[in-house]
Order: sequence, then C-alpha cells, then structure tokens
Amino acid sequence: MENTKNASLSKLIPVMLCFFAMGFVDLVGIASNYVKADLGLTDSQANIFPSLVFFWFLIFSVPTGMLMSRVGQKKTVLLSLIVTFASLLLPVFGDSYALMLISFSLLGIGNALMQTSLNPLLSNIVRGDRLASSLTFGQFVKAIASFLAPYIAMWGATQAIPSFGLGWRVLFPIYMIVAIIAIFLLNATQIEEEKEEGRPSTFGQCLALLGKPFILLCFIGIMCHVGIDVGTNTTAPKILMERIGMTLDEAAFATSLYFIFRTAGCFLGSFILRKMSPKSFFGISVIMMLVAMAGLFIFHEQAVIYACIALIGFGNSNVFSVIFSQALLYLPGKKNEVSGLMIMGLFGGTVFPLAMGVASDTSMGQNGAIAVMTVGVLYLLYYTFRIKK
Repeated sequence: MENTKNASLSKLIPVMLCFFAMGFVDLVGIASNYVKADLGLTDSQANIFPSLVFFWFLIFSVPTGMLMSRVGQKKTVLLSLIVTFASLLLPVFGDSYALMLISFSLLGIGNALMQTSLNPLLSNIVRGDRLASSLTFGQFVKAIASFLAPYIAMWGATQAIPSFGLGWRVLFPIYMIVAIIAIFLLNATQIEEEKEEGRPSTFGQCLALLGKPFILLCFIGIMCHVGIDVGTNTTAPKILMERIGMTLDEAAFATSLYFIFRTAGCFLGSFILRKMSPKSFFGISVIMMLVAMAGLFIFHEQAVIYACIALIGFGNSNVFSVIFSQALLYLPGKKNEVSGLMIMGLFGGTVFPLAMGVASDTSMGQNGAIAVMTVGVLYLLYYTFRIKK
C-alpha cells in the first residue's frame, strides 16, 4: 500500500509542475503593460497581446482532443510544454512588437494544448473521490505561477534580482527553466493511460450543440468569465497608474492581488460548494463582482481600488467550474463535445481585451475598460437565474 502511494506521488509531482507551467499564460497581463511602456503603444495596441494568447483556444481546443486520441495525453502535454518553452525563449532576444506577437501566439497555442490535455492526464493518476480535490489543487499550483509573474517582472525591472540586462524580461528565462524541468520529469514518468471509447469529437459536433439554448448560455458565460479574468489582469495596474499616478513597477502589485484572492477563492470554493448550492454560491460571487465594478467606477482611493480588485478575484474564482459542471450535467452523454466547446469559450480572453482597449482609448480612459467588464458581469447575473438548483 505504501509503495502504491509513493508511486502515485512520484507521478503526481511532474504533473503538478505542469500545472505550474499552465499558469505561465497569465504573465501576459503584466508583460503587455511593460511592452506598452517600452514601445510607447496605445491601450488598443497593447491589448492585442492578451487577445492573441486566447485566440488560439478557438482554433486548437477540439483538434487537441483529436490529437490526444491518436498520440495519448502525456505526449500531448509534452508537446504543449515544448511549444511553451519556445514562447519563453523568444523574448530573451528582445521585445520588439513582432517578436512579442510571435511569443504570445506560441504561449497561447501551448496553453490551449495544455488546458485540454493535462486534466485528463491527471485522471489517470488520481481517480474516484480524490480527483476533484486534486484538480482543485492543480488550479492552486497554477495560480502560484500567475501570482509570482508580476513580482518577478517587477524585481527584474527594478534590478532587485540579477536580470542580466533583460530587466523585466528576466521573467521569461526563469519560467523557461521551469518548463525545461517539467519536460524532463514528465518524459521520465511512466503513466498508464485509459483508452477512450468512441470517436473523437469534431468541430461540427461541437458547434451543433450551440443550437441548444442552455449550452449557448454556458458558452457565452465562459467567454465572460475569461474576459473578466484577463481584463482585470491587464487593466488593474492601468487603473492605479491613471488615478493614483503610480509607476508600472508599483502598480504591478494589483495583478498579484487579483491572483491572491482568485487563488483563495478556488481553495475555499471547493469547501463552500459542498455546503451551498451552486446557484446560491454563483449568485453571491457575481454580486461581489458587480459591487466591485461599481466601486471602480465611483472611487479613486487606492485602498478602495485594491478592495475592488480583490472582490473581483474572489468572485470570479469559481465561475468557470460552476458553468462547466452545469453544461456537463445538462448533456451527460455528450461530455467530450461539451468539454471541447467550453474550452473554446476561453476565446473570450480575445474578445474582451480588444473591446476594452478600444473603450479605454476614448475620453473615458480606464472607465471604458471597466464598462466592458461590467457587461460581462451583468450577463453572468442573468445566467445565475438559469442555473438548476
């Protein structure tokens, strides 16, 4: 029995390191702000970077499911890590607009492959009642990478850590080393994968499900969740810079604050959802975000802005899991198709930043970006009433 536990743990550690690598995608928020400052870009130009990252979920989510059926989940995760490694290598050579566009595109492609394949891989190691808690822990590990990214960039920019002339871009080689370690550890780990029955879902099968009203509601809900997530990640420092007059290095803490409370929300949500209905918890979460959006419109004090950012982080932390589970429960016989479609909904991370960039370049400033996110929150409020108890 002890040997079995040790064997499971030895397989779990490389997989959890991959979850950490999955969190690299969230560096796009703070990185886009530094690239904007370096190259003198407008908000709409800078917001192309996070939008580009999440565009690839629209293209690669379903093909990744088909790829897994042919080569296996472990090889698909390894491929995602190799693509992620390439994306982190490029910024070492500079931060020109074209180079960063290519880097963030590869980061998005790698993350789309990883998001689709890593959770099924974990299910081969941990089964039964322990799977849900292990998936939650994986999200917690992922959030650590998200939380650290702004700090590493800030330390590099202020020379608080050796940056080897890279400044804030020292973030990329640091995370690249972690990706290399994850590649070698996972490659050396033997994981027996369960064979999947039936044929892999196609684009046609997935898109046909949008004809079902509730599935369409869930899909748009996922888009809003990711849009708010990426939008807050990107916009929080800009709000402090615009209203308080902070430097980018000082304002970078706002992104970390968001991820601190999102991480806490993920952790606490796994316990709260055991005692409270998904509908009630979802409703409370959305109200928290709505209050926060109103606060960001009205108040200009630093402490209140921080409190609003924290509320958005906590409120948005469990939205994906509730919507995803509701969609699966609605069509339990179409789990593959529903899963692929919901992952495609991460495309919301492309739509929202683009709209926010355009809105914030108007005379409204960052209030324009907040208004776009508020539309997403209002949709989630509407969705709350469609959730089954």
